[in-house]
Amino acid sequence: MKIIVTGSIAFDYLMSFPGKFTEHLLPEHVSRVSLSFLVDTMDKRRGGCAPNIAYTLALLGERPRLMATAGQDFGDYRRWLDAAGVDTSLVLEIDGKFTASFFCNTDEANNQIASFYTGAMADASQLSFRTVERPELVIISPNDPAAMVQYAEECRALDIHYMFDPGQQCARMSGDELRDGIRGASFVICNDYEFELIRQKTGLSEADVLDEAGVLIVTKGEKGSSILQKGVQIDVPAVEPTRLADPTGVGDAYRGGFLKGLAVSAPLDVCAQIGSVAATYALEHLGGSSHAYSWTEFEDRYETHFGPVVLVD
Repeated sequence: MKIIVTGSIAFDYLMSFPGKFTEHLLPEHVSRVSLSFLVDTMDKRRGGCAPNIAYTLALLGERPRLMATAGQDFGDYRRWLDAAGVDTSLVLEIDGKFTASFFCNTDEANNQIASFYTGAMADASQLSFRTVERPELVIISPNDPAAMVQYAEECRALDIHYMFDPGQQCARMSGDELRDGIRGASFVICNDYEFELIRQKTGLSEADVLDEAGVLIVTKGEKGSSILQKGVQIDVPAVEPTRLADPTGVGDAYRGGFLKGLAVSAPLDVCAQIGSVAATYALEHLGGSSHAYSWTEFEDRYETHFGPVVLVD
């Protein structure tokens, strides 16, 4: 299947705090917070929602096209993605800007405090689906909000199936922008916290979203995920990790796995199961693309939890 993955390209600066953030938040002073956390470790990793999703698709045998903007420091990252099986020919490098950067501090309870520098991501609206070979499926993952709205509008106008994945941009996007992305989407995907933000900002319930889009997928961390269609809900469990390393990029890996299922016309429950297994590989490693596996290894792990998998390319 011809899949285009849009979203942020970024470098991740991942830090670990040997305590719990909640122990330092004073309820009587939440209106005025001034905190600094001394961290034990920091790692710089390749990141961004779009490359993370595309990397999982490539691990699972697809050849996704990455459509995004990056900065003048993207050269080594591009070569690495090309070698991993991701088509980066649609990535536009912006002169005079650095690639977006994600700064994330994780505590011992896996709570996270993060900041995101947009950099070249702010130029994502320069790209358009009107100028690329028509894909069969698009995922619109977190990116410059104006670009996300533009891509959704173009997909509707060009009759391209798309998955709307607002992710962390739920906090930045207005209710109207979120509604515009949801309207006409084949799939809407978010985690349970993000869905509450969507509900608050748009006033849309689960049923309302399903009036606007075909399928709603809500991920719930260790509680797995739910796939909702009108009158139907499918719950799929998470896969137990062998170790907990870092939650960064876990949701992206789930999306990559789910898209792999769609690429081979698997039932939605199988798509979610593939997503669950892919997510666990990411959870066991630091960063969203530092893990690797063969299809045989992936298949064995899938069968351990869900039984035999039969995929038809």
